[in-house]
Amino acid sequence: MATASARHLLVATEDQCNEIKQQIADGASFADMAKEHSSCPSGRSGGDLGTFSKGQMVPEFDKVVFEEEINVVHGPVKTQFGYHLLETTDRQD
Repeated sequence: MATASARHLLVATEDQCNEIKQQIADGASFADMAKEHSSCPSGRSGGDLGTFSKGQMVPEFDKVVFEEEINVVHGPVKTQFGYHLLETTDRQD
C-alpha cells in the first residue's frame, strides 16, 4: 500500500494561505510558518503529519500527497477544515 510523509499548515482563509505561501517562496521556513500560523495541532511540530497511508486523510489531501510533485509546497487546498498548504516530503508506492 502507498504511504507518504507530509507536512501542512491550516488557516481560515484562502488569502491568508496565499500570503503564507508567498512568504515561503520568498525564503521563510515552512516549519516556522506552520508554528506561527497553523490552527492545526500539528503546527507545534512544524506541520509534520508523519507517515500515513492513502485513505487515512481527507480526499483533497490524498490527491495532492499521492499525485503531485514531492518537496514542493502545494495549495491552497480547501477542505472542510479550512485552507491548507501541503508539502509531501516522502512517498513510497
